Amino acid sequence: MRNWLVLLCPCVLGAALHLWLRLRSPPPARASGAGPADQLALFPQWKSTHYDVVVGVLSARNNHELRNVIRSTWMGHLLQHPTLSQRVLVKFIIGAHGCEVPVEDREDPYSCKLLNITNPVLNQEIEAFSLSEDSSSGLSEDRIVSVSFRVLYPIVITSLGVFYDASDVGFQRNITVKLYQAEQEEALFIARFSPPSCGVQVNKLWYKPVEQFILPESFEGTIVWESQDLHGLVSRNLHKVTVNDGGGVLRVITAGEGALPHEFLEGVEGVAGGFIYTIQEGDALLHSLHSRPQRLTDHIRNLHEEDALLKEESSVYDDIVFVDVVDTYHRVGSYQEQYLTDTVPWSLGVDGLIGLWKDSLWLCEKTCETGMLSSPQYSPWELTELWKLKERCGDPCRCEAR
Repeated sequence: MRNWLVLLCPCVLGAALHLWLRLRSPPPARASGAGPADQLALFPQWKSTHYDVVVGVLSARNNHELRNVIRSTWMGHLLQHPTLSQRVLVKFIIGAHGCEVPVEDREDPYSCKLLNITNPVLNQEIEAFSLSEDSSSGLSEDRIVSVSFRVLYPIVITSLGVFYDASDVGFQRNITVKLYQAEQEEALFIARFSPPSCGVQVNKLWYKPVEQFILPESFEGTIVWESQDLHGLVSRNLHKVTVNDGGGVLRVITAGEGALPHEFLEGVEGVAGGFIYTIQEGDALLHSLHSRPQRLTDHIRNLHEEDALLKEESSVYDDIVFVDVVDTYHRVGSYQEQYLTDTVPWSLGVDGLIGLWKDSLWLCEKTCETGMLSSPQYSPWELTELWKLKERCGDPCRCEAR
């Protein structure tokens, strides 16, 4: 659901350039009494040597095996080469701090934010938006209104709805409601409201059922209300409606956070109706919440062990740069804005990859081509075998009989 390559490219560029700047300046002083992660030598001083190319390999903290494969393959070749070893500097770039939230308890697997679900509303239908009793109703001038949301735990949307006009007797409008998945142009499902087919009235909304399927965790969607009449919609500002998040299983996001389909960018952000949903896998959710305290304790202990392993690895190989961020790719990417410069030739990699991002031989999938500059998604063993073929036959993809 995210285009990881688009996100990762500026992250690696920023981190590699940040590495170069750090090599030119002394490391910052560390405060006394720091925690275990802070005891790591964040920016060790290497010999002041000129390099033509700096290769920064973004690496997750726990990818010890992949880093060792790199050291025994192309990185080892560089270090042993009489000329390249003097011209090319290779360093692994790793977040100095591990995320203190276990992956199972994060709102987003790419961030370090706790999934804050409390008292989930189970085994019943939930209206996503509601209006106060004294809230007045009336037509606005807006004919297209939209709201975006993120699913934090699996739900099923059972109905889409529209606000009714208190001045009308019955339902006298023609309105289309669509649900889009972020970055998709085709609607997942559509509900059409008209005087002959207006659905069922519940509280201050008219609802119509839609095809039901599970919206998974991390799903991002946009609901769009569009008036087919000359009149506008009955709509409310996001701050004037009550969001019923079921105990924290979904969250409304602004247009800046979401991915509104291009054709609706001119629409007004707000709410012109709602939807009804149910929470799925309730028993599994309750079990996860009950076991969270012990999981957090175990995770903190594992982080301390990981800190010790990384400190030892850095001491043995002297090829790691610890960037002062929490170990998520989103956080590393922030360094692009702080250290952007064009003075250093660079090459990039991510745990097993090496190459120039703009080259046509930078591959995005698990494929093999002669002369390729990258090979993503391979296991450590597969990377080793590819390198053996390249060393033996000059081609990592095949070895013709000679």
